[in-house]
Amino acid sequence: MGGKRPEERLGTPPVGVESLRPLAASAIGLVPLEPPFPYHMLSFSALADGFMVRGTGSLSVKGALERLGLSARKALGQHFLVSVSVLWRILQAAELGQDDTVVEVGPGLGVLTRDLLARAQRVVAVELDAELASALQQALAGQGNLRVVCADARTVEVAALVDGAPYKLVANMPYYAASPILRHFLEGPHPPTRAVVMVQREVAQSMAARPGEMSVLSVAVQLYGSPRIVASVPRSAFYPQPKVTSAIVRIDVYPKPALDLEDREAFFRVVRAGFSAPRKQLRNSLAQGLGLSPQVTEPLLARAGIDSRRRPETLTLEEWERLFRVAAQGGDLGEARWVHPNSESWRLP
Repeated sequence: MGGKRPEERLGTPPVGVESLRPLAASAIGLVPLEPPFPYHMLSFSALADGFMVRGTGSLSVKGALERLGLSARKALGQHFLVSVSVLWRILQAAELGQDDTVVEVGPGLGVLTRDLLARAQRVVAVELDAELASALQQALAGQGNLRVVCADARTVEVAALVDGAPYKLVANMPYYAASPILRHFLEGPHPPTRAVVMVQREVAQSMAARPGEMSVLSVAVQLYGSPRIVASVPRSAFYPQPKVTSAIVRIDVYPKPALDLEDREAFFRVVRAGFSAPRKQLRNSLAQGLGLSPQVTEPLLARAGIDSRRRPETLTLEEWERLFRVAAQGGDLGEARWVHPNSESWRLP
């Protein structure tokens, strides 16, 4: 009778959660609570009524936004985290140390930022919304280890953010921009050592998929690191509630990409071509994507040691590499630029 609350499925932190402090009461008008205090006293469902609401496990962002004269902007895909247990899981997954630098994308009102500041040496918060960035800067003005940058995370110069230092990426990503943001950080010249990101659950499943369920996104992420899903996150963990379920993904980034590729763009041209008709056999989907005939792609696959009757989702990264090298050697890449209009994939230029 009465099942568990959604956030309980994520696990609960021990009594005496550290550093769950208010978002600068002077700026946002929240009730200050200093640790330690029992977890059951925390709440994310009603920032409007104060910072913590007894007995619910949630924060209320709505009231904080109202005090600032702001509202969630649909155009920016804003859904603010309001679940303490989800916050706790993000912190656990990040495994922060006192010497760490953290880049937080999408800090919003700073619900997570406060705890990042308490655990890491330095936090750089990248916020696209200028009004939120200003409010966060004022709210946490006393934090000497915080830098708030108003910028687009899809194009910001990452190395300049962290002065070239190693860093961890923590992000509650807007759904519409999750793929390009992650691509920018992972593919760029200064990738993180670890990424802990909140994305749509289906996107998370695609990132962490194994051969048999792979996609372009699976290949793209796993080229740069090892992803795993930390937890599924219900819609009730956000304000306003999104229409979809989310998930926390941890990516342990490799020191160098898993494949030694001279031309990553050409490699992904082959991968995208292979997935151009994912329900078809490779001989047909590859032909469609590269603009060739199956009579050409079948021997190409044979030279790569891949059964032409297989489907693209069954291939490993190493098999995609073999196929790419055979196609490149034979001059079969052509000018294919196909990208599925609904795919959450790297969209290389």
